Amino acid sequence: MALRFLPFVLCITVQFTFAQQDTTDYSKQRDLIDVAERVLGKPLMKRDTVKKKSGRIYFSGSPSVGYSLASRWAGLVVANGAFYTSEEKDAKLSNVYLDALYTQNKQLVVHIQSNLWTARNRFNIVNDWRYYSYPQKTYGLGGNSDLNKFANQSFQYLRLYQTVLKSIKPNLYAGVGYGLDYHWKITGTSFDAPDGDVSVISNINAYGISSNSLSSGLTANLLFDNRLNSINSSNGSYASIMYRVNTTDLGSDNNWQSLLVDLRHYIPFPQSSENVLAFWSYSWLTLGGNPPYLDLPSTGWDTYGNTGEGYIQGRFRDKNMIFVEAEYRFKLTKNGLFGGVIFANAQSFSQWPNTNFQSVAPAAGFGLRTKFNKYSRTNIAIDYGFGQGGSQGIFVNLGEVF
Repeated sequence: MALRFLPFVLCITVQFTFAQQDTTDYSKQRDLIDVAERVLGKPLMKRDTVKKKSGRIYFSGSPSVGYSLASRWAGLVVANGAFYTSEEKDAKLSNVYLDALYTQNKQLVVHIQSNLWTARNRFNIVNDWRYYSYPQKTYGLGGNSDLNKFANQSFQYLRLYQTVLKSIKPNLYAGVGYGLDYHWKITGTSFDAPDGDVSVISNINAYGISSNSLSSGLTANLLFDNRLNSINSSNGSYASIMYRVNTTDLGSDNNWQSLLVDLRHYIPFPQSSENVLAFWSYSWLTLGGNPPYLDLPSTGWDTYGNTGEGYIQGRFRDKNMIFVEAEYRFKLTKNGLFGGVIFANAQSFSQWPNTNFQSVAPAAGFGLRTKFNKYSRTNIAIDYGFGQGGSQGIFVNLGEVF
């Protein structure tokens, strides 16, 4: 998930007493905790180098500094806890992530996200709770906007997403959820107080925008997931389909419906190696009605904030979005401390007021991986991506992009 950060090495492992059967010889693997212990000349914590045990939380945490195209320099605190709730061979890794950051652009973000699996993988509980105080550049609608033409927008944002899924077959889940998106104090893009390019602001106001917006709706969810580790998958597949119905009966400003289809597949390549070919498809579609401007599909505003590496967050926005990416992840050192990645992606947006996809924005890049916690396979991912029209930037995550 996107953190866009460069961490100092400050790692803590909290042990309770859980784990999965694992044949990996961790004594031959190295991560930043091992490096810190060697530099300091003493152990920072008790670590099990034989196997994962049930009841242990593998924690990666750090006060950090970072940089992104949307935020410029930022200071943040980030934590990621991974654990197993049972000892079954096919137990899936649960994950809780939180961060708080403040940026050079005076953006404040507090974020708590979790993906929890109960014993025997019977239930999957997914939470996504966020608060933003967020100045940003916005470029209007469609996939043909100009990087040099934008409006300076600011808003407060509260997101509360909650989903519960139940196993109906091995690795197949169905469930329901609720989503709330509330934006207020939206400034900079109205005719009353414009702040930016006139053509962009005219485009936004032609679609419709006000000083606040509320989307509230129920979701129907279908999930297939046979990955054992969602932080850094080495094989398996993931498919998530979410249909959302926002209604005025639940408090929405208007009635609208959306469909989100998230598909991922991982292939060891070569087969006997730890290198991985990874594929991602993310389709975010409006099926009916008109979502508020800030709830429209947009670059980098997906659940994990990772679509469109090579472009600034919010670079493209419209009622329909299709995104695809392919990565090749490979080891650089035998002990797993360092790795690399090359990637290519492409995104396409409909062109309001039409629903046709009229253009494609490609991007490509490469990156470095540093093992933060070898037990949860958490990496620090630093990528350089470049797109069309001179768009480029550095993108940093705790964990893989997908």
